[in-house]
Amino acid sequence: MLEKLKALESRFKKIEQEMSDPDIIKDQTRFRDLNREHSRLSPVIESFAEYKKAVSELADTKKMLEDERDSDMREMLAAEKRDLEEKIPRMEQNLTIMLLPKDPHSGKNVIIEIRAGTGGEEAALFVSDLYRMYTRYADLKKWKIEIMDQNQTEIGGLKEVTFLVSGADVYDELKYESGAHRVQRVPETESGGRIHTSAVTVAVMPEAEDTDVEIRQEDLRVDVYRASGHGGQSVNTTDSAVRITHVPTGLIVTCQDEKSQLKNKQKAMKVLRARLFELEEQRRQSEQSQMRKSQVGSGDRSERIRTYNFPQSRLTDHRIGLTLYSLESVLEGELEPVIVPLKEYEIEQLLKSNDTV
Repeated sequence: MLEKLKALESRFKKIEQEMSDPDIIKDQTRFRDLNREHSRLSPVIESFAEYKKAVSELADTKKMLEDERDSDMREMLAAEKRDLEEKIPRMEQNLTIMLLPKDPHSGKNVIIEIRAGTGGEEAALFVSDLYRMYTRYADLKKWKIEIMDQNQTEIGGLKEVTFLVSGADVYDELKYESGAHRVQRVPETESGGRIHTSAVTVAVMPEAEDTDVEIRQEDLRVDVYRASGHGGQSVNTTDSAVRITHVPTGLIVTCQDEKSQLKNKQKAMKVLRARLFELEEQRRQSEQSQMRKSQVGSGDRSERIRTYNFPQSRLTDHRIGLTLYSLESVLEGELEPVIVPLKEYEIEQLLKSNDTV
């Protein structure tokens, strides 16, 4: 571990030197990558410095304790020695966790797509509930949300919604949300009081940079049309809505949220880039002999990951066997009690595999 930390310390110093180079500052892509790496390494280097200081203090304390004859001073030094001997193993454990392999998309913003599955209008209403949940959580975390596209129903539900979440640690917090979310509740339209089961799918995709995915203009078919609202009525007098088809893959992205055709096209391209990036990631992962042992679920949007049972106010995350009886507060955006155990489980699996980098 110490050799790895010393190597990172050396790399950190080199990054700081490069970031002060005028030629690198002019290269925005290179400077951005260095800045991102600098931000990622800073906490590790700071913790390593604190660890080295503690180890040095322990060595000095032991030496002083050997030479000291005054009983009061010896008692004080002995207490300091005990504190350091308890503190240093915790610091080592923390550094070990910091050295665990980072997700390659760590630190990125995400594009989230929520789509209604089985359950008709009830599923569409739950799409709206989940969107509200993530919006509330984003508010708590001081993140920014930007709607890319949405398809509303007449009774206030959402057949689908696509939105960008940007801010600190967005991907690291929300990556666990990909998969099928099942809801069990009595619909307002159900006169017999029967519980219905509906499902929606959530896809969490890292926002892709222009350099992450190559998109050739000749592979795109762009159609424009008038944006429509509930029931199909026109809500715009110009052809501002945009539909982009990526011919090689058949992927289709639409955006009609903005009044400007140009802005709709820019948003649609951002979503398309994220989807193509996700496709490439899935292809790469399928070629590997086995998925990372530490992964919490497959990330496949068809995998059932969570059940929201309204009659019992119960939330169950099936990947780690987590059950909470605080459904209302979770849907109000208090997602920490769900996300923290998922993070802890991932760290636990990585520590078991002893796969540090």
